[in-house]
Amino acid sequence: MARTREMLTGNTSVAWGVRLAEVDYVPTYPITPQTEIIETLAKWIYDGVMDARCVSLDSEHSMITAAGAASATGVRVFTATSSQGLLYGFEMLYTVAGWRVPFVMVNVSRGLSSPITLEPDHNDILAARDSGFLQIHCETCQEALDSILMAYRLAEDERVLLPIFVNMDGFHLSFTREPVEIPDIDEVRRFLPPYQSNHAFFKASQPMAQGLAVIGGSSYSYFKYQMHLASMKALIVYQEVSEEFNKIFGRSYNTTEGYMTHDAEYILVMSNSFSTLGKAAIEKVRKKGMKAGLLRLRLLRPFPDADLKAILKGKKAVAVIDQNISVGKGGIWYSEIAGALYHEKNKPLLLSFIGGLGGKNISAQEFEFIFNAMIKAFNTGEIETPRLLYTEGEWREMERLKSIAGKTYNK
Repeated sequence: MARTREMLTGNTSVAWGVRLAEVDYVPTYPITPQTEIIETLAKWIYDGVMDARCVSLDSEHSMITAAGAASATGVRVFTATSSQGLLYGFEMLYTVAGWRVPFVMVNVSRGLSSPITLEPDHNDILAARDSGFLQIHCETCQEALDSILMAYRLAEDERVLLPIFVNMDGFHLSFTREPVEIPDIDEVRRFLPPYQSNHAFFKASQPMAQGLAVIGGSSYSYFKYQMHLASMKALIVYQEVSEEFNKIFGRSYNTTEGYMTHDAEYILVMSNSFSTLGKAAIEKVRKKGMKAGLLRLRLLRPFPDADLKAILKGKKAVAVIDQNISVGKGGIWYSEIAGALYHEKNKPLLLSFIGGLGGKNISAQEFEFIFNAMIKAFNTGEIETPRLLYTEGEWREMERLKSIAGKTYNK
């Protein structure tokens, strides 16, 4: 199959990545907005164009358990979930990561209950940041497909052997159609050969650091630290994987993306599909003469400290836009970046903004507010964080709805 170019949704792009990776086993449980991924894979398997087994389980907890167990037997495994489904299976995230099984799992981000929404923010995937799974975050449909291939290559490297999340935004990317290049299968096989398991279950003479039994604190600490070292080693392996991917397919994905950052004085930091809105805002203020740029975060775990510091070095002010909220604390990405910059000399002023919760749009007016806040902070040294992005029009509408609800209640 030669390279082709088609209009694909984010979900179908993921499915193509899984098909090209020649996955063997797909345990599933449906949840909006990731169900289209599984439906597409199931149809291909039923039609005989994909040689794999697709099994519907009774819950996300069972699904993740099956994925980990199958991966431990030496087959290439894929699964997907979203939002409440991810939380339902949360116990098994830590378990299968401790098994050191290198399968890939897509999370299609959706805000968490309560109240309920089908639109995206990132509290679901960021809740899993300490589980032992690596995390790759995508902006476009093309990146979603490519990230599946890169994730398997990274996870299955014997220096890593950890499961990986590939994350994309629900609806804003999962059901958005974009032109996507579908790679040639022979090129994919050059980049991603068949999975050759080096798992301890197969090579008892060469056991890896893995502990499943009830053990004491000293041994427990050893195994947890081995996972940490493997995750940090993934930064080196990721760079190798990225370079080879670029050689074969002509597309490059660093741990972070710098957009117009080379001469920028003010930087927006964003992740996932809303980064596209940020890039448009950067272009707009550039035309007005403001030296602004955007840093898009692609890897969360392992955290790319060095690449992040290199882009932010020497900047006047940085505004982190978190599409999440750690209730009682603030933005999660902001805290991660503040920790990374803490010991740096002459670090930029760091501002925190929370926006896009439940898929709420970040308007041009709100981006203008952020840029003005950065300039003011640099000139005065006054920083007020975190700030929730919310327009006057949205506030008036909320007040109107509250008024209606109050009158209904009184009746």
